Amino acid sequence: MEIYTIGFTQTTAEHFFGRLRDAGVKRLLDVRLNNSSQLAGFAKARDLPYFLRELTGARYEHEPLLAPTQDLLDEYKKRKGSWGSYVDEFLRLMKQREIERVLDPGDFQARTALLCSEAGPEHCHRRLVCEYLAQHWPALEVVHL
Repeated sequence: MEIYTIGFTQTTAEHFFGRLRDAGVKRLLDVRLNNSSQLAGFAKARDLPYFLRELTGARYEHEPLLAPTQDLLDEYKKRKGSWGSYVDEFLRLMKQREIERVLDPGDFQARTALLCSEAGPEHCHRRLVCEYLAQHWPALEVVHL
């Protein structure tokens, strides 16, 4: 089973939707805590379902269970906390939420991409979600678009 990840910053709408289409993504799972900011441009929650449906044939879902808390996000982004501390706290949060049990691996049979804002996966929680799930779902393979 493959799970894809994608970010929307530092890219054009054409490149973003083209990557999803070319990968055959059928479900975009939004893992952002805040998905309605004006800064999100073409990736605002209000507009994204339409663009996905029309441009790629994919459906949109928002899953806040896979997002950091506001406090955790603020500590890292606004107060310039360390990436290592963020990782430790986010891993602890996923374990506490038992995402590997709450989520159904069968839902990921439809080619799914996790969406967050970061351009790349290196310092993004979407990568951490995938790595955590891969520890619990052995058949999981991650592809960063």
